[in-house]
Amino acid sequence: MTDKIRDTFEKMAEPAKKAGEALRDAGTKMAESSSTVGLKMLDQAESNTREAFQAMRAAAGAKDLSEVMKIQGDFIREQGTRSMGQAREIGELIMQFGRDAVSTVRGEK
Repeated sequence: MTDKIRDTFEKMAEPAKKAGEALRDAGTKMAESSSTVGLKMLDQAESNTREAFQAMRAAAGAKDLSEVMKIQGDFIREQGTRSMGQAREIGELIMQFGRDAVSTVRGEK
């Protein structure tokens, strides 16, 4: 009887152990992914700052108000395009990380 109980317990414990390992692996991947997203956002912020200072330098060297307005308008338009691209890039990273985490939990990777 004791052997039967032990066998039953081992049969039940093994899937739970595998599930725990899969969740741990998924958690590790999520932590790595979070770091990747954070670094990507810092890169984007650095790029945006460089672009802003470049526009300010150009505006400071403008000959008249109409040139300043053109520089500012161009910057705002380009920044809007950049922001959309950056948001899309972060969204794609997050979706990929989610797919990877789910695959890990399912035991696909």
